[in-house]
Amino acid sequence: MTRVWPRPFAGTHAVAYLVFFVAGLALSGNARATEETTSADTASAACTAKRPVVLFNRWQEDWSVLADKCVPRQPLDSLKYIPLGGDPHSYLSLGANLRERVEVNDAPLFGIGTGHSDTYVIQRAQVSADARIGPYLQFFAQLEDARPFGKDTVSPVDKNPLDLEQAFVAWVSPLGPGTFKFRVGRQEMAFDLQRFISVRDGPNVRQAYDAIWADYEYGKWRFIGYLTQPVQYRDVTTFDDVSNRHLTFSGVRFERQGVGPGDLSGYYSKYNRSNARFLDATGDEHRDVFDLRYTGKMGRADFDVESMYQSGHVGNKTIGAWAVGSLAGYTLDLPWTPRVGVQIDAASGDRHPGDGRVETFNPLFPNGYYFTLAGYTGYANLIHVKPSITLKPTSKLALLGALGFQWRETTADAVYQQPNTVVPGTAGHGSRWTGMYVQVRADWTMASNLIGSVEAVHFQVGDSIRNAGGSNADYVGVELKYGW
Repeated sequence: MTRVWPRPFAGTHAVAYLVFFVAGLALSGNARATEETTSADTASAACTAKRPVVLFNRWQEDWSVLADKCVPRQPLDSLKYIPLGGDPHSYLSLGANLRERVEVNDAPLFGIGTGHSDTYVIQRAQVSADARIGPYLQFFAQLEDARPFGKDTVSPVDKNPLDLEQAFVAWVSPLGPGTFKFRVGRQEMAFDLQRFISVRDGPNVRQAYDAIWADYEYGKWRFIGYLTQPVQYRDVTTFDDVSNRHLTFSGVRFERQGVGPGDLSGYYSKYNRSNARFLDATGDEHRDVFDLRYTGKMGRADFDVESMYQSGHVGNKTIGAWAVGSLAGYTLDLPWTPRVGVQIDAASGDRHPGDGRVETFNPLFPNGYYFTLAGYTGYANLIHVKPSITLKPTSKLALLGALGFQWRETTADAVYQQPNTVVPGTAGHGSRWTGMYVQVRADWTMASNLIGSVEAVHFQVGDSIRNAGGSNADYVGVELKYGW
C-alpha cells in the first residue's frame, strides 16, 4: 500500500500561517534592505550597541537596543521595537517561532502491542508579545499551536490546538545589595540540563506551569522559590488548557557560582499527584524531591553531575527512589575541535514488589533531548552508559556520534521508555541487559534565527525485550527551527 505523505499545513490555525507570513516578509525584505544596510554599516562603524539574537526563552530578549539609532535596521524592526511613550525602556516587541519536524519511527514501543511503523510531521507554531513598562515591569504572552499530521497514535504531547502557552507579569528591580525577580502567571521553567525539570522542547507540546516564581540574586548566590500547578493540555478545541487540579509541584532552590572549578546548585520540591499508578502501587502520590548538582570546567575538561533522592508515599506504600546523571568530556586541540565524552546515568527500580515500598524513580518533567529524540530510553529502572564524540567542522556545524548501552537496575521492575512508559511484558522477566543503540546527529546553524537538525537512532534490543515480543527499532528525525 502506498503511504500518503502527511500534509503539514492542512487545517492549521492562523497562528501557523502568521509565522510563515512573517518569515516570508523577513526573507523577501532582505533584498530590499541591502542598500539601506550597506549605508547603515558605515554609520554604525563606531556604534557599540549589539543587536539581540533570538533566545530559547523569548521573554528574556531585550530589544530596547533598537532605541539607539546607530544600530542597523533590518526588515520588520518596526515590530520588534514599538515605543510606548518617551522612555526607551518602554516598548512592545512581537516575535514568532516555527518548528517543523518529520519523524520516521519503525517500531514505537519496540513494536509491542499497538506500536507499529509510522511516518508523520509534527508542527509547532508560536507568536509572542513582550511589553516592557519602564526598566522594571514586564508583561509577556505567547500563543502556541501544536499539531501532528499523519501520526497514527496521537498523545497529549503531540497535539494542542491554538492555546495560551505563556501569560505572566514580571518585576525585576534592585533590592538591597542584590536583584529581586518576581513572576506570576502561566510560564515555563527549567533547571540545569533539564534532566528532570524541563520545558519539554523535544515533543511537540511544551510544558508550562501556572506559577508564582520569585528569586533573589546577590553576588555569586541565587535563591529561588516557586509554587506551581503544571498545565493540563487538552486537544478538543482552542483555548481549553487548564491548571492541573490533580498535580502540584513547588519548592525552593539555591545556586552558588565559583565553588572550586565549578558551580553548585540544589533544590527541594514537593510533588503531589492524585490517582497515580505504578506497577506495584496506586493512589495519591506525595513525593519529596531532593536534588544536588555540580558542574564546571577544568582546562579542556568539562563535567556535569546531578543526583536526586525521592521519598514520600503512594497510597499506603512508602517511596524510596534515586537517580544519578553525569556527563564528562575532553576537547582536543585538533582540527574540528573534537570532544570525546561519556554519559553515565542510573535510576532505581522496584526491587521487591509487594513489600510496601515504591522504588521506581519518577523522572518528573524530563527533557526529551537528554537521551535521544527517539524516546526509546526512559529515566526509570535504568543503568545507561554512552560514549560519544562531537566534531565541529565549522562554527555553525556540529556532528555527534554515540553508542548507548543499557541495563535495568533490577529485573523485578519493567523496561521504561520516555517519559515513564512501561514496555509491556518486561516486568519480572528476562535479564538486566536491555540493549544498545547507535546515534548520529547533525546540527547546522544556517542563520542566527534558522537551525536545521538531523538525527538517526538504531536500537538493538536485548533478549528481555525480544522475548516480550519486541524488535529492533529505527528512528530518523529531520527538523527546521525558525525564530523571528
